[in-house]
Amino acid sequence: MRRSEFLRAVEDEFGGRANSITHDLVLSALGSTALEALEAGVPPRDIWLAVCDETDVPAGRRYGVGRLEPRRR
Repeated sequence: MRRSEFLRAVEDEFGGRANSITHDLVLSALGSTALEALEAGVPPRDIWLAVCDETDVPAGRRYGVGRLEPRRR
């Protein structure tokens, strides 16, 4: 998962609360916010899973999110 995919996944899952989730929510598994973890070099996939755990995102919505649909030719 890339940083852009992580940010897209948070936006898709949390909508208007995405900014608060990434800036304000301290992830207990990481001991920091999502943005602090990104800046510290934590892999975006690990941060996404920590956000999912912290906010009780169902397992069915955790994997493969954030990716754009392939362009059609």
